[in-house]
Amino acid sequence: MSLLLDELIAVDDKRRELLTATESKRAEQNEASEKIAQAKSPEEKQELIASMHQVKADLQAGEEKLKEVMKDWQLLMLKVPNIPDISVPEGEGDKDNKEIKAWGEKPTFTFEPKSHIELMEKLDMVDLERGTKVAGFRGYFLKNAGALLQFALFQFVLETMVSKGFSPMIAPSLVRKETLMGTGYLPQSEDDIYKTQDDLYLAGTAEVSTMGYYMNEIIDASQLPIKCISYSPCFRREIGSHGKDTKGIMRVHEFYKLEQVVLCNADHQESVSLHEELTANAEEVLQALHIPYHVVVNCGGDLGLGQVKKYDIEAWVPSEKQYRETHSSSYFHDFQTRRLNIRYRDAEGKTKFAHSLNNTAIATPRVLVAIVENYQQEDGTIKIPEVLQKYMGGKQYIGK
Repeated sequence: MSLLLDELIAVDDKRRELLTATESKRAEQNEASEKIAQAKSPEEKQELIASMHQVKADLQAGEEKLKEVMKDWQLLMLKVPNIPDISVPEGEGDKDNKEIKAWGEKPTFTFEPKSHIELMEKLDMVDLERGTKVAGFRGYFLKNAGALLQFALFQFVLETMVSKGFSPMIAPSLVRKETLMGTGYLPQSEDDIYKTQDDLYLAGTAEVSTMGYYMNEIIDASQLPIKCISYSPCFRREIGSHGKDTKGIMRVHEFYKLEQVVLCNADHQESVSLHEELTANAEEVLQALHIPYHVVVNCGGDLGLGQVKKYDIEAWVPSEKQYRETHSSSYFHDFQTRRLNIRYRDAEGKTKFAHSLNNTAIATPRVLVAIVENYQQEDGTIKIPEVLQKYMGGKQYIGK
């Protein structure tokens, strides 16, 4: 992140100075107005009105200067990151993230495991060539059992999350700039976001529009915590990832997600507790699918602009002999809610900014990579995870 702290402090000092001067002139004007109202003669009244002209001119000039400084201050403040939790490890990037948990046994094969590309193309589950023809680089078509497997995943995860008390929501992908600024994706990730000719943007997660749903609202405390499971198509330009995952469906421009989004009381311990809950929900999905994974805590250099703490959950990909990210779980304290002006009224009638959290419930087609590769059979077929079989007509295998 590029942030000139010395410049910000200098602008903030100027803002405070102008604010004090403006408030002083406004008080002087109010005092003069009271004296005019109490004037005992027309002559005294005219004299007081004349003396106010300069005060009014000085006030207007000060307000104009303050307005300009406030613009500079706000632009700089938008680049200020949140303060990481004390438990976040130091580091410069994802190589410095720390594993805190591993689950499941990595599969052992009596044959050389194939990549998801080879498996899915042979079984007519994906068409990358025509995807590129139609949508350009990183384009793809999911088809036949590939499409059905994706729908099965969404049905399974949606039922799981609704049973846990999450409210289902289909959220817009096309959003206004204010929602991306409020959630912290602008200005930090501007190069990675698609923009339309109408000054609207295509969001990379339903978190953006779900948080925007409550923008400029005061929520009754009895409603908290608010838990949403939000679905949307998602879009990312993947700027800076040239040469990474150029083949297959691990890294694409258009994908689909069910996102856990939570608003809660302005309480650190409640945020921490809910953060662990959202992470456990995502782990439960992978455990039900019997996909080996590990959880890492992200270091300071791998946090987004507003994140206080983040966990990445990474699933095992046999052909690559490594874990790859499938879920990301974060909490923000009131970073997003201050920008979006989302408040609640507590039992004493006081308004406070809520805390926000989010975590992927499932993201496709990326998670299909782990499922297809971990469940591949020697004859080239793919066993369907048991929890998904009922959504695929009771079939147990793809390719048989």
